[in-house]
Amino acid sequence: MSLAAIFPFLLLIGAMLLMTRSAKKKQQAAAQMRNEMEPGSGVRTIGGMYATVKEVHEDTVLLEVAPGVYAVYAKNAIGSVLDDDEYNRIVHGEDDSDTPVVPDDASSLTDPDDLAAADGARIDLGKKPEGESAAAEDAGTEKPEVKDAVTADAEAAEVKDAGAKDAKADGEADAK
Repeated sequence: MSLAAIFPFLLLIGAMLLMTRSAKKKQQAAAQMRNEMEPGSGVRTIGGMYATVKEVHEDTVLLEVAPGVYAVYAKNAIGSVLDDDEYNRIVHGEDDSDTPVVPDDASSLTDPDDLAAADGARIDLGKKPEGESAAAEDAGTEKPEVKDAVTADAEAAEVKDAGAKDAKADGEADAK
């Protein structure tokens, strides 16, 4: 057999070995993390629940999920062991960093002096009074005829009634 025929098989075997090696390293790192758990540390389960470790056994862990509420979990169900700062930040909302707080609305981002100046220059987006529209018609400008909603609904009902005369009553559908 030639080297060209064997090369694809060797390449495939090499790729499989590399993939299994990286997966094995990840499994070992996860097992080491679970074995280093100790009572009092904060954990996150694979289901996303945060809890405090109370007891560590061979294959199980006793977690305090709320004050006075305990649950037994398999060690494999622990997704990650959190350091104290991260656990307190997530569970208790304690934040030691000096990061600026983002406001919920934009009102605190505007200067009150700019608002006072802008109040006088607001744009009126409301409808014009009827007197102004009548004055525009008298001036010679024609406005297109606009039907009100009641008139449009009445016309639609008339068209529907005309079509309903030819339609069949309930239960008289044609059988095919």
